[in-house]
Amino acid sequence: MKNWLLVGSLMLSAVLLGACSEETESEEKKTLVMGTSADYFPYEYVDTANGDAIVGFDIEIAETITERLGYELKIEDMDFGSLLGALNSGRIDFVMAGMTPTEERKENAAFSDIYLSATNLIMTKDESIQAIEQLADKKIGVQTASIQENIAKEQAPDAELVSLNKIPEIVQELNTGRIDAMVIEDTVAQKYLDQDQGLYTFALKEDGEKGSAAAFKLDDGLRDQFNEELNNMIDSGEIDELVKKWFSKEPTE
Repeated sequence: MKNWLLVGSLMLSAVLLGACSEETESEEKKTLVMGTSADYFPYEYVDTANGDAIVGFDIEIAETITERLGYELKIEDMDFGSLLGALNSGRIDFVMAGMTPTEERKENAAFSDIYLSATNLIMTKDESIQAIEQLADKKIGVQTASIQENIAKEQAPDAELVSLNKIPEIVQELNTGRIDAMVIEDTVAQKYLDQDQGLYTFALKEDGEKGSAAAFKLDDGLRDQFNEELNNMIDSGEIDELVKKWFSKEPTE
């Protein structure tokens, strides 16, 4: 009798263990990995006052949407230029990094609708520079693989481009005089303009689609699910509230 009880107990344990294993696998499948480049205040940045957590405008949008879709969110921080490669290799499920859906990027990724429009600027320490034509034969800093890199190539073909991975690195190069100017989005530039009264900007003329969108693998049905919730946030005014919240913040670094 005891042997039968033992066998029954072992069988029940095996069933329960199998159920737990299936539940664990199910939970793992419900985690979405978002790739970002956490150097783009206030879109995504490392909050040094909060245990180096990655926070920001994009992060809160992603957290809200993935929760409503029934997923857990995991964030992977990497260089901006490696994001679409990581997406297409399957290392991450989607990208939110203040990314503009250019025609070139659309060949390798499916984008959500634009959730925030912005303008690109030239930022410099030299107030005599008032037009991009004045940057011929000068050094312009840009983030590697960014829309700003393409703008500089197109609008300042005679300038020397200095491509770096992180925005703070480019600002540092500008402040030390190793570059003459940089191309930067207005919402991101504001942080540095507030900190340094010796910086000057002027807007650039741009063609095509402008603004930020989330990127997904081509033909990934997740894009449409995400987009539906994103548009719900836009229509309800939630995005506007997040703009007020994050774009009025002071940097912690």
